[in-house]
Amino acid sequence: MFRVTRRTVLTTLALSPAVTGRAEPAAIRTPPSSLPDTTLLPLWPGTPPGGGGPENLAPLVSANGSLTRIAAPTLQIYRPARPNGAAMIMAAGGGYQHITQRKEATPATRWLQKLGITVGVLTYRLPMEGWHAASLAPFQDAQRAIRLLRTHARQYGIDPDRIGILGFSAGGHLLGLCATRPDWETYSPTDTADTAPIKAALALLAYPIVSLEPPYNHTHTSRTLLGPHPTQADARAWSIPPYIRRGSPPFFLVQAADDPIAAPAQTALLEQACQQNAVPVTRHLFAAGGHGFGLGRPGTPTLTWPHLAEQFLHEQSFIS
Repeated sequence: MFRVTRRTVLTTLALSPAVTGRAEPAAIRTPPSSLPDTTLLPLWPGTPPGGGGPENLAPLVSANGSLTRIAAPTLQIYRPARPNGAAMIMAAGGGYQHITQRKEATPATRWLQKLGITVGVLTYRLPMEGWHAASLAPFQDAQRAIRLLRTHARQYGIDPDRIGILGFSAGGHLLGLCATRPDWETYSPTDTADTAPIKAALALLAYPIVSLEPPYNHTHTSRTLLGPHPTQADARAWSIPPYIRRGSPPFFLVQAADDPIAAPAQTALLEQACQQNAVPVTRHLFAAGGHGFGLGRPGTPTLTWPHLAEQFLHEQSFIS
């Protein structure tokens, strides 16, 4: 039986067609001991599903390190000095309008590497950059990333049953929805990697966008994916809580009570859905920290969340 935990803390301290047989993207074939520390893995063997998007352009990097103009989605693999066999696929946020890589993904990668966890940083397509798949584009990329890492797990010294997800803001929505909808067919199989299951061992979500239903439909995430006037059915279909089932991965949720973008009630909805379906869940709600605090905003209690997450990872046998 699943053990359901509930730790809400308010702190006041400062697919359907047959596989085509096309070649998979190039992957490392050497033993784990001789692998390089960093490897860039293209997600698709050719043009991403549906085509479109920016043409022959490198990503555009803003002054604060956010990415746009994603013509070639990738999974950047970072191996720790002492790998423990666990891995985490990470997606930064940005409302599906940009990706806050430097602010969220970079420090989180260093943190996880120190714990012995191999990190796969996902650079996903943005729906408004001309992709014919539109709102499905980032979800196709996230599903593909999970499948590729599972397919090549042994080559990277990873236990395929110890691959988790870490998502920030819209990145939490992206990976959380994929992890809770394992049978969602967003694209036709391109090669043998697409026979791998979409499965996460656990989910860490920081200030995630959880629901696109009213009254939570005023975020960039909602407007980018569904437009200004989505139907109730569409808003529900693109929300995470309705897909929580017995057997969904354990969740670790962190959020600040003064978050002006992702209402704190959003993680409460996800927590409630987990409890109702016997899915282990831990939720920490901090008194202050706002939105987009990454690994923690100085002067706020959000600085403690990586330590709390380490306790969760230890409880889940993800780290020793």
